[in-house]
Amino acid sequence: MNFRHEWKQEINMSDLIALKPSLRAIMKPDKHAANGKYEIRSLYFDNLSDKALREKLDGVSVREKFRIRYYNGDTSFIHLEKKYKRGSLGNKTNALLTKEDAQNIVTGHFDWMRKHNEPLIRELYIKIVTQGLRPKTIVDYTREAYAYMPGNVRITLDYQIRTGLFHTDFLNPDCPMVPIKDSPIILEVKWDAWLPDVIRRLIQLENRRSAAFSKYAACRMYD
Repeated sequence: MNFRHEWKQEINMSDLIALKPSLRAIMKPDKHAANGKYEIRSLYFDNLSDKALREKLDGVSVREKFRIRYYNGDTSFIHLEKKYKRGSLGNKTNALLTKEDAQNIVTGHFDWMRKHNEPLIRELYIKIVTQGLRPKTIVDYTREAYAYMPGNVRITLDYQIRTGLFHTDFLNPDCPMVPIKDSPIILEVKWDAWLPDVIRRLIQLENRRSAAFSKYAACRMYD
């Protein structure tokens, strides 16, 4: 299992405006972004006792969460993702889902997953059966992303975070979404074995501290 270092910081609009010219000068914009940005929609899973939420809020060092995700409203390319955390290190595995697969998950039809040839889909099925995992809430946000080859560094800026409240109608473009209260801008940095000094200096913002912000947890505060 290959882990990457992960570091987050809550910033404000002034920080964002000041940071972007430096990011554009040093790093390359994400090649998949349209006009430098893209929209992300995720559907997160949890069980009846809110295991994933409680572990995040309690600061449990080793934890995992499942979500399904697509970008820019394109439901022809949907990912199932498992995010595994061990302290400040993270690992992510994914598998492709068809639109029909995703809709079956949303509506509670899981039998097709049991003998699927993709191991991650089978793993989710096992945890649906044994742990009671179910789709919990939709999370939408806007992302800007930048890459730096040395160290395999990726910096993302996430903002305009919206929650689906109690809705799990993941594929419905008209599903009502509500901005979370005091929605921050989340600066996240990921790298492999080492973080180049030029990047380390770039992200040292005055009066800002690293933060274990979770978009899923923030959106669940409305339940």
